[in-house]
Amino acid sequence: MAEGSLSKQNGDKRIAVNVRLKTAGQADQPLLVNYTHIGLAEGLAYVDFGFLEPALLGAVVKRAKQGEAVPKQLEGIRAARVALPLDSLIRLYQQLQQVLVGLQPPKPKQS
Repeated sequence: MAEGSLSKQNGDKRIAVNVRLKTAGQADQPLLVNYTHIGLAEGLAYVDFGFLEPALLGAVVKRAKQGEAVPKQLEGIRAARVALPLDSLIRLYQQLQQVLVGLQPPKPKQS
């Protein structure tokens, strides 16, 4: 079950509400993805999550480092596609920023 919060700005007033998402079907099974792509169309952001075989990625990198030709196209498996209104995309961006800031090691104190 996923938990989070929903913040909605109403004029100058911000309202926070706890949100709990229940799983439906196999949605509770985590998916491993190592590739993402975002496209915009008709006021929505389409976020594709996919998986490319790590050995394939390694082989492409190795060939590129050796100056050899690399494939023009790779095939992988799309694990999920999520369509988001642009305001939800902005909120996702803000949440990702908060997570990434939390992952940074603390800066050493200068004396």
